[in-house]
Amino acid sequence: MSKALAEGGVTAAEITFTVPNAVEVIRQVRRVVGDAIVLGAGTVLDPETARTAMLAGAEYIVSPIVNLEVIRLCRRYDTVVMPGAFTPTEVLTAWETGVDVVKVFPADVGGPAFLRALRGPLPQVRLMPTGGVDLTTAEGLPQGGRLLPGDRRGARGTQGDRHRRLHPHSRACLPVCGDRRPSSRDPVISCLS
Repeated sequence: MSKALAEGGVTAAEITFTVPNAVEVIRQVRRVVGDAIVLGAGTVLDPETARTAMLAGAEYIVSPIVNLEVIRLCRRYDTVVMPGAFTPTEVLTAWETGVDVVKVFPADVGGPAFLRALRGPLPQVRLMPTGGVDLTTAEGLPQGGRLLPGDRRGARGTQGDRHRRLHPHSRACLPVCGDRRPSSRDPVISCLS
């Protein structure tokens, strides 16, 4: 499947640790697709799992929680990290540690009004609503600024080629970069600015 995704133009994929034998799956995907896909690991809850995923070939780490040890480890090895947060305190705590994107999870609980409320006092934070976001629900999300719709992946993009591979401006995205709204003809891929 990962080979077909790469051949179809998907530039990023995430293997979550809810998948049986996730470490071996990450290794296999890395062997099959090489550098054709920016490969990440999701549902990472602790630094041991993050390190294992990175050694297996994961280039970015996504978590449903703010675990400061995971963030420190990812910063140490210059690995993109996106912790999950929900409250303003969690969002700001994560952002101030130098994360690439703060994953607002579960986004469908608060909905678009909650995301607009978060962006008010925290306009500098790159937010990626996750959970219940698709082309239909993306219409209700706030536009512009630093809001990245997604259920899968994202990155700050401070590392040149990685940013271009993660956000080629040809995928469905909200106008984070001033691009455009998603259309029904776009593949359902998250904006990764």
